[in-house]
Amino acid sequence: MANQKWLNSAEMKAWRGFVSTSYDLLNLIARDLEPFGIDGGDYQLLAMLSEAPNQKLKMCDLAEKLRLSRSGLTRRMEGVMKAKYVSQIRDEDDGRVIFAHLTKKGYDFIKTIAPHHLKSVRNRMIDLLSPAEIKAFGSGFEKIAKNVNSSD
Repeated sequence: MANQKWLNSAEMKAWRGFVSTSYDLLNLIARDLEPFGIDGGDYQLLAMLSEAPNQKLKMCDLAEKLRLSRSGLTRRMEGVMKAKYVSQIRDEDDGRVIFAHLTKKGYDFIKTIAPHHLKSVRNRMIDLLSPAEIKAFGSGFEKIAKNVNSSD
């Protein structure tokens, strides 16, 4: 521990700012989705499917993208399937493979709420930062993500 390099004041400010703000920021953005009857996790699932080829992903791939276990994805899927935003489709060639598929109702829904979500993200984060700060955030979190993903 004696050889450990302590955080300088700028590093401490960055770290404490991240720790004390990230959770609250994500919660505020998720709260802005409540009028639509979904939470941030549902939105992320629908958005990922809307961006996927043919609006479908293998369940195992979707779980990985959402950083969920298989059982976690099953629980996450309950609400969006009940609302008929997502359906499950068995692969015709390999019956063991199941896809999550964004339905037309789900696609129309995500198109309706995406502008509201974008407004929330802009108001609560993006528009508060300069272009240089946004670029620094992007490159910084890209490096952090690579390190996190290599630690899996």
